[in-house]
Amino acid sequence: MRVEDLVYFCAPARLVMGAGCRAQLPALLRRLGYRRGLLVTDTFFSGATPWVDELVAGGRAQGVELLVYDGGMPDPTTTLCDAATAAVRERLAGVPVDHVIALGGGSNIDLAKALCLTLPDGSAVRAFLGKIDAGTPILPLVAMPTTAGTGSEATPGAILVDPDNATKVAVMDNRLRPAVALVDPEFTYTCPPRVTADAGIDALTHAIESYLTLDSAIFDRGGEADPGYSGRNALTMLFAHESIRLCGRYLLRSVQDGGDREARIGMSYASVYAALSYGSAGLNAVHGIAYAVAGQTHLSHGTTNAVMLPYVLDALGDVRREEMLAIARLLDIAETDPDIAAARVPGVVRELVAAVGLPTTLRDCGIEQRDVDALVRDALDVARLAKAFPVPDVSARYDAMVRNAWAGTLTAEAGASVQRRRAA
Repeated sequence: MRVEDLVYFCAPARLVMGAGCRAQLPALLRRLGYRRGLLVTDTFFSGATPWVDELVAGGRAQGVELLVYDGGMPDPTTTLCDAATAAVRERLAGVPVDHVIALGGGSNIDLAKALCLTLPDGSAVRAFLGKIDAGTPILPLVAMPTTAGTGSEATPGAILVDPDNATKVAVMDNRLRPAVALVDPEFTYTCPPRVTADAGIDALTHAIESYLTLDSAIFDRGGEADPGYSGRNALTMLFAHESIRLCGRYLLRSVQDGGDREARIGMSYASVYAALSYGSAGLNAVHGIAYAVAGQTHLSHGTTNAVMLPYVLDALGDVRREEMLAIARLLDIAETDPDIAAARVPGVVRELVAAVGLPTTLRDCGIEQRDVDALVRDALDVARLAKAFPVPDVSARYDAMVRNAWAGTLTAEAGASVQRRRAA
């Protein structure tokens, strides 16, 4: 218990987890009173897997009709959402749906969340950027993730790309958290190694960032009575702690051997636990800088998180020493000296990033040294994440983290090496 906590914890209304649990969904849909829904997915899942047909047939057997929209795309845009809204409403011909199901990675789930807002009256999704009116009708969502990483099945927002300026925008409301999050690890068994690595590092980033983020007692909730994010507390930290442990044990294994069922199941659980943590606690500098890196490089979300995670950890050693030591033990860092063990965390995380085949410096991502200043400015412009970074000098540390990430410099690791030499 932390007596200073101001707990505001939100999670999916129902969480169903376990290998093969997707078979339970049709009966659950009927039990919840749903009779006509929209299944949002993409052509891979509709054409190359049996899962869509199985779900449609299973729903029909339970008296639940499902309309399939398989136009999902990576990094969905506001334009795609509006086109999907028009296409689905035309096919429905005035007959409403009472729920939306998402099958796929974070992109499909984000698109489905947006459609939960736009389908009832056909509004453009841009109408819901910023605060969403309490009277706005929102369809209930069932989220079925097929990757172990994004955690969208437990969060209150959808991230879309605005093609007018190539930036990411968010629609956010706690009512967008899924009514049912169904996590079947079998969906992930055929994920290719690079997707597995991207998603897995994303899960680890979510867990670590939320474990180290600003405390709930001082988090700026902006006067919201129903905040989407509200800082870390003892409950979110419990979930993050378990997620870090599972990632340490299973992330590399799942990348190296996609047929390792134990590792696949372990990472599915790690992803959900990370989402239950960051879905209420929120995130900070890793994601804030990663968004700016993606703006310059157009690399995947997992990759841009991966390259920054070690250097953000490197910058937090003086303000999160106790937690860094806990992370060290979760990652099996056996140094007996606690200061050395904590200082080794950024280097060990960077070794993991390299082992799963992701870049470890901004130079490796194609960032030029002349672009570093702009990158820092763009990252600081993501103000909601910058102000959640638990340090007294946010701008200076952002500048140092980005420069270190470009050069590949880990100051904590260098200090730990000096301490080990002195001890010897």
